[in-house]
Amino acid sequence: MHLPTLIERKRDGGSLTTEEIRHVITAFTAGDMPEYQMSALAMAILLRGMSTEEVAALTEAMLYSGSTLTWPADAPMRVDKHSTGGIGDKTSLIIAPLLACDGLWVPMISGRGLGITGGTLDKLDSIPGFRTQMSEPEIRRVIAKLGCVMVGQTADICPADKKLYALRDVTGTVPSIPLITASILCKKLAEGLNRLVLDVKFGSGAFMKTEAAAHELAQSMVQTGRALGVRASVRLSRMDEPTGEAAGNALEVAEAVRCLKGGGPADLEAIVIDLCAAVSISSREQLVEMLHSGKAWEKFQLMVAAQGGEVSALERMGEIHRAPVIHEVKARTSGRITQMDARAIGQAVLELGAGRAKASDSIDYAVGCDQIAKTGRQISAGETLIRIHARTKTAAETAEVMIRQGICVE
Repeated sequence: MHLPTLIERKRDGGSLTTEEIRHVITAFTAGDMPEYQMSALAMAILLRGMSTEEVAALTEAMLYSGSTLTWPADAPMRVDKHSTGGIGDKTSLIIAPLLACDGLWVPMISGRGLGITGGTLDKLDSIPGFRTQMSEPEIRRVIAKLGCVMVGQTADICPADKKLYALRDVTGTVPSIPLITASILCKKLAEGLNRLVLDVKFGSGAFMKTEAAAHELAQSMVQTGRALGVRASVRLSRMDEPTGEAAGNALEVAEAVRCLKGGGPADLEAIVIDLCAAVSISSREQLVEMLHSGKAWEKFQLMVAAQGGEVSALERMGEIHRAPVIHEVKARTSGRITQMDARAIGQAVLELGAGRAKASDSIDYAVGCDQIAKTGRQISAGETLIRIHARTKTAAETAEVMIRQGICVE
């Protein structure tokens, strides 16, 4: 096939056939299609969009660009959750063991954070010894034994996505809904799933700023999943304030442990139960009971042990990763909190060192924020609004300035 002709057709608003899309992905993955041509095609897709059929073909081509996880015919139902990211979003750490308690298999392949959005793998890496990179035989072995595993993408899973995402990141083509859909779903479908729940965020701390944009992405993913034989459901979640009361890797693991013991923040538990109920075979009441009884906490500990992590460290995350400076931001006036801006907090946490501005940046597991007050709460002057964990006093003071810009007490 003549690649410039395909690029020109998409540039002019035309459609590509399934065979043409498969040819493009095969050639690009093999190195037979130059990056400048794929960059041009990605920009044409960003500007002109794709039909549901095209997105399904793109997702499928990327899915089969490498290996996929396969399971025995009599294996339990496989389910997973994908979030489009946010501030303080540690739900995966609770959802995987909770669904495994339900007799389901959860082969969760997660990613790292970039920018203000935290990554599940970075949170898990803060647990001493925890291995997020495992071979496919190891993944199958842990799943068969425990029902859940939380790992990063292996070298053989969706290599086309790795190559294309790296290109999109430097060519201004990240915000394309067809390309986002294919990138998310190809990795999730490589897990061999039966059901998938999508937590699509919108608001100040989310990639999608408006509910309408989040709905468009959700609709694209549901339709594409259906076209490829996987039942996907969606929860649209507002991300104008952080999820829970902590943002930062070790701090979020500590909060997830609290939730697994039945004592987590109400908003965190609510979103966990909502997402689990969408793919579970149990009722909401049964899921709450499994969480509060300690079953999910026990399952999480077994999974951490199976992946090389130190189980004894889970209840000591604050000691193991303790920042030198812990600084409280106090309310200057009494009133009701009407804004606790997720973007301002996320940006401050990033600047403290808990996130990455670029993929090669290192992560500081100890820094971040906790005791984040929730909107709607009545607060008195002098009470703590948020606590900052920093390497230096200067870093903490700089973070306070950023965070206060996003706080409103009336």
